[in-house]
Amino acid sequence: MSGRCAMTKILRDEDLVGGALMPIAIDALEAAFLARASNRLISPPRHHVSFPGRGDLVFTVGGLIDETPIAGFRVYDTFNGAEHTQIVAVWSADSARLEGVILGERLGSLRTGAIGGLAVRHLSAPDARNVGIIGSGAQARTQLAAAAAVRNLDRARVYSRDETNRKVFAKEMQHALGLDVEPVNSASKAVDDADIVICATTSQTPVVQSGDLKPGVHVNTVGPKTLQGYELGLDVADVAAVIATDSPEQARGYASPFFLTGSGNNDRIADLADIIAGKAPGRRSSEEITLFCSVGLAGTEVVVASAILRSPALDLRGPSG
Repeated sequence: MSGRCAMTKILRDEDLVGGALMPIAIDALEAAFLARASNRLISPPRHHVSFPGRGDLVFTVGGLIDETPIAGFRVYDTFNGAEHTQIVAVWSADSARLEGVILGERLGSLRTGAIGGLAVRHLSAPDARNVGIIGSGAQARTQLAAAAAVRNLDRARVYSRDETNRKVFAKEMQHALGLDVEPVNSASKAVDDADIVICATTSQTPVVQSGDLKPGVHVNTVGPKTLQGYELGLDVADVAAVIATDSPEQARGYASPFFLTGSGNNDRIADLADIIAGKAPGRRSSEEITLFCSVGLAGTEVVVASAILRSPALDLRGPSG
């Protein structure tokens, strides 16, 4: 038993750096979404355990039934303190061996970005070159990195309310991706002539409307999307030929109704997994507008964690458990 424990890898945020991670995550999730389309992905709803007056522990369980089956869980907290450390653990579902544990916040952002990259891969125009980004936080960073991993981008423009934040974002992402990234002073300037639009804000009111968008654009919305508050104008869904999400079940399960509820567009939402598998139509012309509503398919952190832990391309030497 002690010999097996000594081989367990433990990774932290500082281990999850480098441009090689995003393509690994995207490819792992492509396989996972294909598995979801054929009922081989295990992704039950989140489970909340409340601590009155303090917050919740939130658990997700995930697994993949394929040639090398995996199982695992993620746990994170909603407590009021300043420190929040997520835990993701992965087992082999064949040997029952604990493959590794990843601690920190970065894996969750990487996973969400990679799902956004899948949407860009399968819904944006193949010749998409220009990106408009609203938001300058961690999610905006991973969404842009994912878009750059699946499309040959020429330029990105970023807007966020804080001028310093958007300038820092532009400088850091230009260096990280080797891409021309320009900070601009309005959301409309950021999305003007963009082939791909990424909304990754905390705004409770729309920052982008359909009139800001050109024909043929693909839009990812990552931020708020309930009737209590949403970052994307409802008219964007009205003009979208395709509306997709990574989990229709989770979209329907929000405590506050999903932002498209009652709009006439809720019944048009397709599962991204079905589009990837060819079971549902995706983009059919260069002029169509497409929309992806990211909700963070539960359990997919386990898939990404497993791919990172197994990757021979990375130096994953961490302290053993």
